[in-house]
Amino acid sequence: MAKKPHIIIFNPDEMRWDTMGHMGNPAAHTPFLDEFAEKEAVSFSRAFCQNPVCVPSRCSFFTGLYPHVHGHRTMSYLLHPGEENLFSELKDGGYYVWMNARNDLFAGQIEGWNEANADTVFYGGDVPKAPGTTDQGVLNKEEKYKYSHFEGKLGLDENGNNYNADDEAVDAAVDFVKNYENDQPLCLFLGLLFPHVPYGVEEPYYSMIDRKKLPARIRPEDCKDKSKMLSLLRNYQKMDDYTEEDWDELRAVYLGMCAKIDDQFKRLCQGLKEAGIYDDCAIFFFSDHGDFDGDYGITEKAQSSFEDCLTRVPLLIKPPKGEGLDPGITDSMAELVDFYATAVDYAGVTPKRTHFGKSLKGVVGNRAEKNRDYVFCEGGRLPEEKHCDEYHSAGPDGPAVNFVYWPKMMAQTDHEAHAKASMIRSRDYKYVSRITGEDEFYDLKNDPGENVNQIDNPAYSAEIAALRIEFMRWMQRTADVVPYTYDKRFTDEMMWAKVKNICPPGYEADVKEKIRGGMKQGMLYMYLAKLRDEAEKEEEKR
Repeated sequence: MAKKPHIIIFNPDEMRWDTMGHMGNPAAHTPFLDEFAEKEAVSFSRAFCQNPVCVPSRCSFFTGLYPHVHGHRTMSYLLHPGEENLFSELKDGGYYVWMNARNDLFAGQIEGWNEANADTVFYGGDVPKAPGTTDQGVLNKEEKYKYSHFEGKLGLDENGNNYNADDEAVDAAVDFVKNYENDQPLCLFLGLLFPHVPYGVEEPYYSMIDRKKLPARIRPEDCKDKSKMLSLLRNYQKMDDYTEEDWDELRAVYLGMCAKIDDQFKRLCQGLKEAGIYDDCAIFFFSDHGDFDGDYGITEKAQSSFEDCLTRVPLLIKPPKGEGLDPGITDSMAELVDFYATAVDYAGVTPKRTHFGKSLKGVVGNRAEKNRDYVFCEGGRLPEEKHCDEYHSAGPDGPAVNFVYWPKMMAQTDHEAHAKASMIRSRDYKYVSRITGEDEFYDLKNDPGENVNQIDNPAYSAEIAALRIEFMRWMQRTADVVPYTYDKRFTDEMMWAKVKNICPPGYEADVKEKIRGGMKQGMLYMYLAKLRDEAEKEEEKR
């Protein structure tokens, strides 16, 4: 039996696909990821998440299921016991599972549930708090920074570092792999905070980004008929006093955070090499969703918005040595549910139920191979779903007005803006269906920034109709899941009651044993017919 590969998962939070140099961003500083994509891995330029916020996205890509299948589409509904996931399935398949505590996946109120899915959980929290911002505008609490999530340049400690919880987790993972002597294949998961808000980073990463090379920002004044959620966020965030230089600074700091992620990923890969197991690893690098990062005049993210800056994510896959590899960039479309399918494929583990991911092994071996025609993303809520309403979950009176997330929580109180919605995207077009408010349609060939909503343009009626049909078919295909195991329709007692009057004398114990062994009804009747025939022949002989 072939040795199973180690499964290594490096998962930054809120990293856009276009934050890497090899994706064409001239201001990005990701030399290790760029070289990794060129020589060691395949980097997907068209990979998409299934929800633009972290918890539902992770519940999706760790199960291979879309958020709507089991209702995991809110920050307050995580996986519960009985819900199989990549960690539980790899663990049952003989893997040793190590994870750090930032997983946003398992319901925290269920004692021992998080630990049940891993052999080791690294909690951390044993290092001093890293120094905060040195930006005078932030320190002086200037009004324009109140809801911006901007911290700017972070300070350094006495050792010249800004050692944060991510650094602690990366070092713990590296130390673990260097000392791993278990015969079991390893699944290692590193879920990091960066480049999640607040936007803040220390030297040398702060100065790595050339502000003059930043790509053009998508400006709200250049947009038309965008979603109500975007206008509400701009209204509540109150960043009208932000100059273009302010936006450039915020965007540069965000890219600096991604530069630090590049360094941390390099440290992990070097640790795997020093441990002598790098060649035996299937390595996955991807983010759970993106970030507005100043596009459309806002920051952070929104659950019911589906612009590429939120839904399009990095996805790089290095196969274990001996598996097919065609290194470089592929434009084959992928979804994060495909990560799940690819991981279990490399691991040789069979899920216990149907799922919706497609293994990307073929694309990793041949970048020209086609994977999907359409990708999907979903979010938002129904008006009556208070469970999805973060405003009221903050307390009876909602969040305090000085809370940095107050603008987003206020925007989410609007039932129309925060309405349940879903996106279907092809290479050239994007359609967003909303249960309230106006739908959206974008011609991505001519409007890659999704500036102008063309939903009412009759010139696109055929394309809109085609995407609506594909969207309906997707909902039908993914409406539920079916386990691979079969249920017995009857209890053992029920089955015996059905057949005891046709069971030949002397065979009662044998037939009951067949029933307990799970013999299906049809097979049992055939077996009883055979017994009756044999009994009749014996009777004739006598």
